[in-house]
Amino acid sequence: MRRSKALPAVALFSSAALVLSACGGGGGGGDTEISNDVAAMAVAKGENESDASYTAPKVEDMGEVVVSTDKPYTTYNNATADGNNSYNTFALTLVQTGAYRLNGNEKVILNKDVMESVEVTSENPQVVTWKIKPGLKWSDGDSWDCDEFYMAWLAQSGKAKKADGSSFFQAAATNGHEQMDAKCEDATTFVGTFASPYPDYNGLFMNDVLPAHIGAQKAGVDDIKKITPSSTAELEKLADFWNTGWNGFDAAIMPGSGPYKITGYEQNQSVTLERNPEWAGNPGGPSKITLKAIPDPVAQAQALENGEVSVSFFAQPDANAADRLKGLEGQGVTFAASPGLSFEHFDLNFKNPVLADDAVRKAFFQCVNRQDIVDKLISNVQADAKPLGSLLFFPKDEGYTDVYSDKSTGSADEAKKTLEGAGYTQGADGIFEKGGQKVTFRISHTDIPRRKQTVELVQGHCKAAGIDIQDDTDPNFLDERVSNGDYDVALFAWSGGPWKSEKKSIYSTTGGQNWQGVSVPAADEALQSAVTQATQEKATPFYQTADKALADEYASLPLFQAPKMWSFKGVDRVYNQGYVGALWNANEWQTTS
Repeated sequence: MRRSKALPAVALFSSAALVLSACGGGGGGGDTEISNDVAAMAVAKGENESDASYTAPKVEDMGEVVVSTDKPYTTYNNATADGNNSYNTFALTLVQTGAYRLNGNEKVILNKDVMESVEVTSENPQVVTWKIKPGLKWSDGDSWDCDEFYMAWLAQSGKAKKADGSSFFQAAATNGHEQMDAKCEDATTFVGTFASPYPDYNGLFMNDVLPAHIGAQKAGVDDIKKITPSSTAELEKLADFWNTGWNGFDAAIMPGSGPYKITGYEQNQSVTLERNPEWAGNPGGPSKITLKAIPDPVAQAQALENGEVSVSFFAQPDANAADRLKGLEGQGVTFAASPGLSFEHFDLNFKNPVLADDAVRKAFFQCVNRQDIVDKLISNVQADAKPLGSLLFFPKDEGYTDVYSDKSTGSADEAKKTLEGAGYTQGADGIFEKGGQKVTFRISHTDIPRRKQTVELVQGHCKAAGIDIQDDTDPNFLDERVSNGDYDVALFAWSGGPWKSEKKSIYSTTGGQNWQGVSVPAADEALQSAVTQATQEKATPFYQTADKALADEYASLPLFQAPKMWSFKGVDRVYNQGYVGALWNANEWQTTS
């Protein structure tokens, strides 16, 4: 999953990795149900619903479009542990093409502009064959073919190990790839043989297919396929480049394989996309797309009101911006909001000596009043929002069960009893302590208004329970600190796609995104069983077992499923897709009067 550095609302879901998400504001009350007209925009113009496929339609040139979102694009390689976040996904969705696309309803559709087919060619063992269309090119003229798939697998399989057992590649997740042995049968045929069934194979090779010819050049080889998990010098060179070489901006090593390519970049401000002349499909409507980062959600709404941008989309909700945007209907502005694919939560760091005590973790869960947070910060965007009761399921998912309402009761009295029962005593300052160690810790988060308001509310909830909470606001928290485990309690959101397997990298003991150091053997076993089932239906009971085991460990506290919201004017068909943002179908956009 991806961490939504606003989302990590977040995994894209390359190897089914969640992404970090991080935006937000304050709240009140109101109803913002999506209209039927906007809901219909979740289906792309080029989508063939009969066979769940997509082909870019022919559209007219509409010139330049300026779009805004909360946080900036930062890196071309969004599959690394440090780089993986939603805002990179938003910018790259039409730059780096892949085997599948997600429509606005989170439906997985085959990308027929670049793929002939993706088929399970054997069930025992499970073998999946990806057939790529011949003659495809990157914007720099080099081939886009099986080499790209091979490098994506090599970098994210976790099979390339150093002498000390650590991985050469710092991938955000290895889910799916780690179960696969892979080969290129020819230039356009990639074959993956799975050691055990992997039901989410259609989440692979979506947003992580990087230019293999650039990787081969940096590794000093003519053919990327000559590098194997057991290679030596070339493998290390490739991994060193893959891990950090695509940071910053250098157009020469960052070509486009989709309808657009990156032509401009202003750090922390904007990224510019222009049509890719080598793209095999129909050209996009916008000749140029400028994606601007406007961290203040109200300022983002003002930019739309003033005509500075045509589309604004938010990975997470902001009530103040929603109020302003809803008032612009008379000016031809369309506002919409609907449940998203990210969830706001607290991660508790097991390396912190205070939080290592399960009594403290339990007391913290008990004192947090999640309904109060939802009522004050979320309900104005989504009137029927409720606290989320799962780390692995959303309320509409088959298998959803609330396993947190009995643990996070919002009761300071219950929290005090828990601490007293564990031998803690309340000092003259009202803070509990034991053995000279006070129950005090930080909640770390980015500089997002709603996040700061969340901490303020929780400080009030837990002060009455004798728990001292400090606000640690850091604008760059999601850049490196969170993935380095530099926090006591982390407040952010995970964002993903419609696959459950991506959660394995977060909540397994050895998971690449398990930055909090949680280790629950029962959850490990259940998650491993889940990702090796032949179907999602068979996997569901195992995910439920893992969900309950994690809840009983008081490891992470889900707060709410974050609504996504967006607004637009002068563009015909905009829908904020829960994982890849509003640009997922920007190649189809047309001007309206």
